Amino acid sequence: MVLGISPDSVESHRKFIEKKGITITLLSDSDHGVLQAYGAWDKKKVAGKEKTGVIRSTVLIDPRGKVAYVWPKVKAKGHAEQVLEVLSQRIKEKG
Repeated sequence: MVLGISPDSVESHRKFIEKKGITITLLSDSDHGVLQAYGAWDKKKVAGKEKTGVIRSTVLIDPRGKVAYVWPKVKAKGHAEQVLEVLSQRIKEKG
């Protein structure tokens, strides 16, 4: 299962899903609790200025609910391939 989490509203997510044809579940974390717990809400530089916001990150959680792998501060381009590579390795290791 793939989930996306951001502080955007449920309505904003609904519009984004409709506009982009997204098929994954998007969750709203308006109080930033989940984002903070995963280290994905912190200070960052935007246009040379420091502000607090979402640090784009990916967390792989195993079937037992344990964090198996973390990609902090990711760039969208090429990231899906990185995740697929780690998933493929883990599947091979499990045999």
